[in-house]
Amino acid sequence: MSETKRTTLPNARTTPRFAGPCTFCRYPLLELVESEHLPVDWAIYGAPFDSGVTYRPGTRFGPRAIRDASQYVKPYSIPHDIDITEALSLADAGDAPVNPFDCKQNAERIYEFARDLPDPDHTRLMAIGGDHSIAYANIRATWERRGKPEGGLPLIHFDSHLDTVDMTLGEKWSHASPFIRAVEGGFIDPKRMLSVGIKGPLNTKTDLAYAKEHGVTIVTYEQFQAEGTRTIDAFVNELGEEPCYLTFDIDVIDPAYAPGTGTPSMGGITSAEAFALLRRLAGIEVVGADVVEVLPDRDVAQNTALLAGHIMFEILCLDAVRRRDR
Repeated sequence: MSETKRTTLPNARTTPRFAGPCTFCRYPLLELVESEHLPVDWAIYGAPFDSGVTYRPGTRFGPRAIRDASQYVKPYSIPHDIDITEALSLADAGDAPVNPFDCKQNAERIYEFARDLPDPDHTRLMAIGGDHSIAYANIRATWERRGKPEGGLPLIHFDSHLDTVDMTLGEKWSHASPFIRAVEGGFIDPKRMLSVGIKGPLNTKTDLAYAKEHGVTIVTYEQFQAEGTRTIDAFVNELGEEPCYLTFDIDVIDPAYAPGTGTPSMGGITSAEAFALLRRLAGIEVVGADVVEVLPDRDVAQNTALLAGHIMFEILCLDAVRRRDR
């Protein structure tokens, strides 16, 4: 494998990981990327917003916590046999501006920031939340930067919750509603949407209605336990090489492994299962992504924040592997 670097990292053998400014996984700030590494393949930015939560607040501090914990995320993947810094030019693009007092206006502000990041024809966007409402903005920006594909993008969604509730407590733009709003906007195609890890209990059986009526493929945690990855593999095979968006809510992972989240749902996948499921997606083309719902105040020893950093890494590996193998 070539040792030519697309991303320059501090040398951990001479500059320890506890020293220097914190950026996502030690990737350079966007404005400091060397000219030979431009345009970047992925711009990773924080979306420190949590006014869309329906239970515990605090995920506005998620991007900061993930930056700190992710100093220990290393660039070489053993399972994929790839160093992502050789395959991808990566950068921390800072934080999007937010409006903490208005969910809909906040969605517009983050969308405008993401839309206007440089090199829209080349650079892909990863948003780090913040609550799941921020996914709408990054999905919309990704859809536009991909040329507004008719019918919307396919979506692969890891979560304990479907997030297709029309309104919660009078709010239509909360973290319970990003995908119903994205479907309404034409940014994602619900018939090509896979939701993995869904589990209960729910407020009511009708919480499942929208997804089922609109053709979303649902893999509950119990279904995953019973059948393994059969439905997931079938979805990925049918998707083929079509560009898709990937959204990952940390609460899909059992709170025994990821306690730092605002809507914990008991009885979920382990961190190892999460990595294995992401690695099974190798071959898909991820054109945008987000990792959301890390709540540092409820975390234990940075376990959740560090796990989120590794989820980011596994998503980036998917693009690195696709570029290597195509």
